[in-house]
Amino acid sequence: MKFLIDIGHPAHVHLFKNFAREMMKQGHSFLFTCRQKEFEIELLEAHGLPYVSFGPKYTGLIGKIWGMLKFGWMEYRTARRFKPDFFVSHGSIYAAHASFLMGKPHISLEDTYNFEQVRLYLPFTKYVLTANYTHPLSHHKKNISYPGYHETAYLHPNQFTPNPEPLKALGLSEGDPFVILRFVSWNATHDIGHKGISMEMKRKAIQEFSRYAKVFISSESLLPEEFRQYQLKVRPQDLHHLLYYASLVWAESFTIPAECSVLGTPSIIMHNTTSLYLKEQEEKYHLCFNFSESFEDQERAIAKGMEILSQPDCKQEWRVKREQLLRDKVDLTAYLVWFFTHYPESAQGKITFQS
Repeated sequence: MKFLIDIGHPAHVHLFKNFAREMMKQGHSFLFTCRQKEFEIELLEAHGLPYVSFGPKYTGLIGKIWGMLKFGWMEYRTARRFKPDFFVSHGSIYAAHASFLMGKPHISLEDTYNFEQVRLYLPFTKYVLTANYTHPLSHHKKNISYPGYHETAYLHPNQFTPNPEPLKALGLSEGDPFVILRFVSWNATHDIGHKGISMEMKRKAIQEFSRYAKVFISSESLLPEEFRQYQLKVRPQDLHHLLYYASLVWAESFTIPAECSVLGTPSIIMHNTTSLYLKEQEEKYHLCFNFSESFEDQERAIAKGMEILSQPDCKQEWRVKREQLLRDKVDLTAYLVWFFTHYPESAQGKITFQS
């Protein structure tokens, strides 16, 4: 079989990389398509995955409309040459539309329910694979549920072994306390109306957390001069190892905190939109803490971070919580290999996945 996988975010590379490797071992062919946004290309190259880049993404409303047309055409043209049997993505409009024109199934994995995108790809998608918590697609006729998160595709113990070696590049040893602050660019269409963490609160978080741990900043956009001394300089493929050993992640994004939950690292999120998987990870597994972007909640988020950092046995406590999560969730890579190997019976519910 031949698979065309469209990538819209660095996390999507992680989501599909091990699935592609396992299937390629069995003789199947893969091609990844992407745009230049953050470090998708570096990850694809680091993992030896074949890809085609369509160039840099566009910003602004007019730019995004133009990009949708341009990248959609490039996706279709690439597919015509590659001739895939399946299109696979994390909710890609480009893959969905190209699959329709090619008469091939598009299988989407979804966990954000970003409905300006869902409405554009769902009519052209055969099935949507989602986690088994309640969400807007839970009862949709195209929905197929599995017990897991996207992050269990690459951070489940079957797929990931933590390596302390990247700590050395930061002047750290295993057991040294450190915090990662994660800031986003707020340039995506679903970011309209969000302001994120204020400069005042960023300064205060750095000052307060530095009392307990070394502070690093991971940012999608260029950091202001006063913060550049804290910039996290690490190879993209080493980030998950650092998240495993971190004492705390304090973020205005969803993906990295969700990765922390699967790794057993405390995280704090400030975002006005509710993330359903982070809500479950907070309420059921007590692995993270969700706050809004309000000034008062940013203050509370700093206080919660200080509380966590002041607990010497916090990492051990989080490892126990992580084990409960892993008992409930499947290795998503193994699930995807099973799903496509046994398609269409797997999609029709005629056979059941055995973890």
